[in-house]
Amino acid sequence: MFRTTTTHLLKRVTTATTQRNGFHNTATQFIKKGDYLPSVTVQRKSPGDTVDVQELFGSVKKAILFGVPGAFTPGCSKTHLPGFIQQAEKLKAEKGVDLIACVSVNDAFVMSAWADATNADGKVDLLADSKGELAKAMDLDFDASGALGGHRFKRFAAILDHGVVKELFVEQDKTGLNVSLVENVEKHL
Repeated sequence: MFRTTTTHLLKRVTTATTQRNGFHNTATQFIKKGDYLPSVTVQRKSPGDTVDVQELFGSVKKAILFGVPGAFTPGCSKTHLPGFIQQAEKLKAEKGVDLIACVSVNDAFVMSAWADATNADGKVDLLADSKGELAKAMDLDFDASGALGGHRFKRFAAILDHGVVKELFVEQDKTGLNVSLVENVEKHL
């Protein structure tokens, strides 16, 4: 009886915690529709300028978060980020998007330099997941050691409502440029 009661109680606590956090932590599933973003700290323009992702996106009605394998890489710099920068004003004015942010497993100085090089300031916020903690928490990381020196974000885009994932677009091959581009995301706003 005691063992059954304890097991039942632990199951209820685990379920309640998962429901309260709105995020699963299983190894076999990545973040999905209906999940809250995890509470992970990322950097903005410097290592001392930090923000909790859950708090940042939880405070806005409609947002887009997209992740890239690396700042200054060809697909990210020539296509993915520029598309969101070019459409930022339209997405905000016509689609009611309050915040557009790009995250990558790079340090804050690299992300800040990338923002400057692409004229992203005021259009797209660049967030540095320097230790890859957000990528891991979302289970959207992959081993890119051969090309980029370590674990990186799979290329993805998410539409969020107060930090809850409403739509999620993850590139099946991890780095492609298909479902996570601004043109596809805009269709779902």
